[in-house]
Amino acid sequence: MSMTEAIGRMQGIQSMIAELSRPAATETSAAAAKAAAAASLATATGTGDSATFTQALAAALGGSGATDTASLTDSLGLGASLGLGGTSGLGSAAAVGTAALTGAQAAGSVHTGGAATGNDVVAVAKKYIGVPYVWGGTNPATGMDCSGFTQRVFKDLGVELPRVVSDQMRQGTPVASLAEAKPGDLLVSFGGNHISIYLGNGKAIDAPVPGKTVQIRDAWEQQSNLTSIRRIVPAGAAS
Repeated sequence: MSMTEAIGRMQGIQSMIAELSRPAATETSAAAAKAAAAASLATATGTGDSATFTQALAAALGGSGATDTASLTDSLGLGASLGLGGTSGLGSAAAVGTAALTGAQAAGSVHTGGAATGNDVVAVAKKYIGVPYVWGGTNPATGMDCSGFTQRVFKDLGVELPRVVSDQMRQGTPVASLAEAKPGDLLVSFGGNHISIYLGNGKAIDAPVPGKTVQIRDAWEQQSNLTSIRRIVPAGAAS
């Protein structure tokens, strides 16, 4: 991966963390520091050096800011050389983005062992609430990352998805906009940096970032940060 692609990846992580850390508003000094760090990530007002980025990243993830760069890059799968093990193929994800969202991307093949619907996807996904996020994880007994979580949910339904986001975002059929998304659809955001499952009624479920667990949340995904919406099984009805 080139340095330009690596920088783009880090910027995507910054944006995603800023979105995920929005609710952190309390009167304690620790929460104030966390909010300030998230704002710095979102607006690029930091000094730009690695120490500042590490401190802001740790704070946004709920840490003290004292975590070293190596630990954070390892936990996020960046590694010393910025090789993005869990997101192989990410370099082509940006090119797929707009086409996938608008429907120009060809539908991928999906192997299904039954007649699952989006409502089944939602029901299975909720079983994993509380499972910790682990980079590269695919086992709910030990932890899962965002694409490991989605892969596992569909596997439980007899549907085989590829391992990483950049391949998952090519599966199924495209959905043109969030307004047309149905429960069970996959929401791919920030150029392929993150994937979640839409629950309907403005809610989503995902394995978010290190230090967090699989959770139901407000769907912060918007047309401005969505890369693709994919329907893997027939649409479910919002409850």
